[in-house]
Amino acid sequence: MIADVASCLTVSFGLFFFLAGTVGLLRFPDVHSRLHALTKADNLGLGFIVIAAAFQAADVWTVFKLLAVWLFTVAAAATAAQLVARAALSACQTEEPNR
Repeated sequence: MIADVASCLTVSFGLFFFLAGTVGLLRFPDVHSRLHALTKADNLGLGFIVIAAAFQAADVWTVFKLLAVWLFTVAAAATAAQLVARAALSACQTEEPNR
């Protein structure tokens, strides 16, 4: 019963952060701000979802697998955001002399 309530609360927190990241994606003016909103909020939201799933896990090995998935996802998101930010920065630098 307590694990179910804790899972519901942490899923709610995770959904809130996913929603905040989506709002940031849609509302922020430039690529770098949007990337910041997506990577920070979505990774935190995923962390809360993983914690919620860990409360429902049958054994410790499953919890370690969930944490590994979250860590790999955080690493992949950071790498992808870095690549997109560099591409956007170089695109801005090449467009600037034409202004």
